[in-house]
This record gives sequence, structure tokens and C-alpha cells, in this order.
Amino acid sequence: MNGTTDKVKGRVEEAAGVLTNDKKLKDRGKMDQAAGNVKDVIGKTIDKAVAAVNHAKR
Repeated sequence: MNGTTDKVKGRVEEAAGVLTNDKKLKDRGKMDQAAGNVKDVIGKTIDKAVAAVNHAKR
């Protein structure tokens, strides 16, 4: 799970919103960036949990 795509898409939308003075587009971009950050955190948490389980099996 990787949030990079959401973060990049969100940054582009936010920038487009700023340039066009479109608050909804800007806000949607911020939300996409936040979703990308959440996906990254979840992915890292899953990786740590898997590593802990694998370590416990040894």
C-alpha cells in the first residue's frame, strides 16, 4: 500500500485550485494528500506487524 500517488495527485489538484481560485479543488487536493499520508502510515504499520510476527515465529 503506497500513498505516493494520492499525495502527488493531491498536490497537483491543490496547486490547480490555487491557480484557478477554486476552493473546492484546493480542498480536494488537501484531502487526497491526507489520504496518501494515511495510506503510508498504514503500510508502515502493516510492515512492522508482519516483521514482528515473522520474528516471533523464529
